[in-house]
Amino acid sequence: MSQQLPDVQASSPDVTVGLSQVGVTGVEKLVKIAREDKRPIVLTAEFEVFVDLPAWRKGADMSRNMEVIDEILEDATRDEAYRVEEVCGEVAERLLGKHDYTSRAEVSMEAEFMRREQTPASDRETQHTVDIIAAASATEEGTREEIGAKVVGMTVCPCSQGMSAARAKQTLEDLGVEEETITEFLDEVPQPGHSQRGHATLTVEANGDPKVDLNDVIDIARDSMSARIYNLAKRPDEDHMTYAAHADAKFVEDCVRSMAEGVVDEFDHLSDDAVITMKQSNDESIHQHNAHAERIVEMDRLRTEVNDD
Repeated sequence: MSQQLPDVQASSPDVTVGLSQVGVTGVEKLVKIAREDKRPIVLTAEFEVFVDLPAWRKGADMSRNMEVIDEILEDATRDEAYRVEEVCGEVAERLLGKHDYTSRAEVSMEAEFMRREQTPASDRETQHTVDIIAAASATEEGTREEIGAKVVGMTVCPCSQGMSAARAKQTLEDLGVEEETITEFLDEVPQPGHSQRGHATLTVEANGDPKVDLNDVIDIARDSMSARIYNLAKRPDEDHMTYAAHADAKFVEDCVRSMAEGVVDEFDHLSDDAVITMKQSNDESIHQHNAHAERIVEMDRLRTEVNDD
């Protein structure tokens, strides 16, 4: 006759301190995103799944918990979904219902997403890569979902460009070029500045479904930098990108503010308590350090700040 094994996880810990997150990371699943009149997009997604743990409980039954998590993830990803954040929300809600000792369940997901597009000058078909971010947190009060993306682009330093413009102006003056001509030339031909590979992150979190289109999120983030970049670039495309970037030189701070403008213009329908996260990191070309700026703000505050300008 087999003995009943003790449930050590349910016993009291030696140190009665509660934990805000206990769970698993690096869980990979296929997620199918439905599209009207098109084949679904299949993503290889990596999930992180957590619950909170009260002070009186030693552990979260990790092996049993993983079985529950895997079962829930399998059910949530078996059928097609229209939004990746809905998948996270469903998993979080079901996880909360499965654990009578927890008050909060959190699920996050990242996946690589490919979009087709045309090159800006040669009009060739190509693809670009986007990292999708989705998350959800479920409590007895309800569920909040988050959707967003990390994208790559190009920026040009306005300070460096300003010094180049000053040098060009002085050189033209020394050559006897008229002031009006110098001004017209510098307005027409952006001067060089050191460039950076830019990384923009934009997410929207709201009660229930954020009600934003992921493609709009991606476009706002890409357009916040000096210029978009492309996997395929013929010589006319390289010229287009270089000119566009130098014609719209931006500090790392400018990129975040540009995202803020885009969010207010495109997503003004969002509720006041929606949380917007905007981050910009630039890989510096002439420094050993990188530049970073970010803002996390509720929509009502962001709307006020942008509209007051």
